[in-house]
Amino acid sequence: METTFGVMQGVGVVTVNGPLTAAGVDSFRDQFGSWWQGAPELRNVVVDLGGVEFLDSAGLGTLIALLKRVSERGGDLKIARLQKKARMVFEITRAYKVFDILDTVEEAVKACG
Repeated sequence: METTFGVMQGVGVVTVNGPLTAAGVDSFRDQFGSWWQGAPELRNVVVDLGGVEFLDSAGLGTLIALLKRVSERGGDLKIARLQKKARMVFEITRAYKVFDILDTVEEAVKACG
């Protein structure tokens, strides 16, 4: 799994490529934590899952943990470009009720405004 971090219009954008599974979530969580701590001006985050074909319960749990961290700062976390197989996990677990899921990163960034 490869992750990049950036900022678009004052919103943090986390782009994930590869499976978001138990094998990689610790590293992903650590990378996010370092980036998040180093960017105290950010409140809102968009997680771009366009490159994630598959995620398991550990991946979903990590996204929920990120949502909690962002919420503690008074911000919001949006999911963008959720792929078909990953979307099934959100539907089965009803996680779609917890996250705002948008079709594009641009829409998600605008929704944070």
